[in-house]
Amino acid sequence: MLLVSYDISNNKTRTLFSKFLSKFGHRLQYSLFEINNSKRILNLIQIEIKTKYVKRFEETDSIMIFQMSASCVITKYGYAKHQDEDLVLF
Repeated sequence: MLLVSYDISNNKTRTLFSKFLSKFGHRLQYSLFEINNSKRILNLIQIEIKTKYVKRFEETDSIMIFQMSASCVITKYGYAKHQDEDLVLF
């Protein structure tokens, strides 16, 4: 799993980036996406960031990519703890 966190001050750039990330995963919080990891997807994301977004950055903008391993422990509270539960409809 990848976690992609971003802090982009320009509204247009931030919106474009969030739409781009939504192609690969889902939003956990406003500026945090969870993406199922594969080397191909990671490479696509990194290439897009380098070729399209870095040149638009202002001095305070940042993107961080966390590559999570199977041994990582994630503790969830509040609404987030229900995301992994199965939904059963009758």
